[in-house]
Amino acid sequence: MRRAGKCLTQNDFATYYHSRGLTTMLDVNNYKIDKDNSLLILDDDEPFLKRLSAAMEKRGFNVFPANSMSEFSRIVKDVCPNYAIIDLRLNDGTGLDAVESIRTTKPDSKIIVLTGYGAIATAVAAVKIGAIDYLSKPADANDILKALVFSNQSKPPPPVNPMSADRVKWEHIQRVFELCNRNVSETARRLSMHRRTLQRILAKRSPK
Repeated sequence: MRRAGKCLTQNDFATYYHSRGLTTMLDVNNYKIDKDNSLLILDDDEPFLKRLSAAMEKRGFNVFPANSMSEFSRIVKDVCPNYAIIDLRLNDGTGLDAVESIRTTKPDSKIIVLTGYGAIATAVAAVKIGAIDYLSKPADANDILKALVFSNQSKPPPPVNPMSADRVKWEHIQRVFELCNRNVSETARRLSMHRRTLQRILAKRSPK
């Protein structure tokens, strides 16, 4: 929301922030959520968007979810987010454009980009144009929170129990499998995998 053609300030968000009894979510010596707790999340994976939006709202953010670049464009006409989580690969555009758009209207926004398996180069490009960090999908809400709010622009400590490389790969395969409506042949084609190899992976339990 904007007032008189201007982005809302931290004081404008204070009423919302305190009315919900929101408090600092992590160690008070290292972490702080700004009073301007507006968070825009852009991701075209609807189930993931809903889960992450709910998780971040519970952690103290005023969340504005968008499932497309067109929806993003509509929201940023009224909201200058202090925080943003941007998926780089979208059906109707690229998250790089979203990062640039936010940086133009609010240069001090704290932006995290999410990247799928094998898209690290694009994530690095996003950091170069203004994102403060990038995380591989599927990303844990607590890891995203640490990356967004860690004080003094320092890098957050590494996760205590990070997903193994095998688990990240497995999660990516499962996500593509679901997006292909659980069609093994189509999933194998999109992942450039042999169908039997994919079937063996899908038949196994998730690695730790």
